[in-house]
Amino acid sequence: MAFTDEEIAYIRSQPLARVATVSSDGQPDVVPVTFEFDGSHFFIGGFDPERTRRTRNIDEGNDKVALVIDDLATVQPWAPRYLHVYGTVELVDGQGAHGPARIMKITPETSWSLNLSGEWSPGSGQAIAPRRTEHQAL
Repeated sequence: MAFTDEEIAYIRSQPLARVATVSSDGQPDVVPVTFEFDGSHFFIGGFDPERTRRTRNIDEGNDKVALVIDDLATVQPWAPRYLHVYGTVELVDGQGAHGPARIMKITPETSWSLNLSGEWSPGSGQAIAPRRTEHQAL
């Protein structure tokens, strides 16, 4: 399966995400990042991607990654929404903020999204569950 039209619209409306990688000694690392999305994959470069911990973690052979895009639709009422992705990552030739660089290419394996319309609030008395998607390799 692929991302829904609603998920794609939400992804494209957001300027920031958080990406998590893991070092060879098991230390998780999460950082806020800008990203690009081509409809199937997420791409993360940055100012100097070669010098980042995330690139070192990937170079050490850790190809598992988590990505979260989230925000608050409103604060009154409190209306959180998110898209959460588990996937694999590889470093590919691309464009960093200062020219050619190896950048992250994330291939989603599983994703969850919740309240992307922003209409639900935890105080509403209604329960909702995240939408889960298993992505197939392209």
